Amino acid sequence: MEAIATKPTAWRCGRFYFDWKHHPTPVVMGILNITPDSFSDGGKFFSHQQAIDHAYQMIEDGAQIIDVGGESTRPGATPISAQEEQDRVLPVIEKLQSAGVALSIDTYKGETMRLALDMGIDILNDISGFQDPQNISVASSSKDVGLCIMHMQNTPQTMQAQPSYQNVIEDVGQFLAQKIDQLSRHGIERERIAIDPGFGFGKTVQHNLTLLHRLAELQPYSSSLLVGLSRKKTLTKIVGDDANSLTIASVVAAILAIERGAKVIRVHDVKPSVQAVKVWSAMHFEDFP
Repeated sequence: MEAIATKPTAWRCGRFYFDWKHHPTPVVMGILNITPDSFSDGGKFFSHQQAIDHAYQMIEDGAQIIDVGGESTRPGATPISAQEEQDRVLPVIEKLQSAGVALSIDTYKGETMRLALDMGIDILNDISGFQDPQNISVASSSKDVGLCIMHMQNTPQTMQAQPSYQNVIEDVGQFLAQKIDQLSRHGIERERIAIDPGFGFGKTVQHNLTLLHRLAELQPYSSSLLVGLSRKKTLTKIVGDDANSLTIASVVAAILAIERGAKVIRVHDVKPSVQAVKVWSAMHFEDFP
């Protein structure tokens, strides 16, 4: 696999522009699950008002992106219809348009993407990596919406059955590079594209740890490297607690990812994550006598 020859140094996302060259501080993306069955916070923010209130709390805590999802993609999750997903997420996206942060839609359904785009969504976050031609068509219909390509082996229903790779870092990198190239051929500028190695999506604990350890090897493909390790089962296996007791482990994992090149961290616990990023940034970007 070959690195991208002219790697952008920014991520253009609709109304927002994250300039990593001049403002290199990593960005915190807050997770807003409007679902009854997500692996960590399913049901907690299922009503529209609960979801909106939680989004504004995350913004107050320092989130610069809110990632809105209406369908659980935990291992073995039951798929829902596009209409049900839209009923969950679109009213919330509409209410958050004036919130002053970038809005992302976490969906692999082209119909939902198109409606969210019509409402002014800033980022299309596709766990299936834009493998559906309809999703590519929707993405290419916009001149500035940001994209996040995630790697997933198989589907949420089957991904954790027996995940297998010849070389996980090379296999994931090759997939991401090929998708960037394909999207570019459809007129989507590389500056609009972020990549996500897909921790926990068709990976064993060892695969996830290898990806984290060697994350810097994915940097040649995109400077906009997004990582979601928050409350993942790999952390549960390491520390022995359930998903709702993993704040410290999740923050540590996020900082380890940032050390290896992550520019966006997707998290449940926004406030401690923002505090950790501020400390990390102070150590890296402040001038010391």
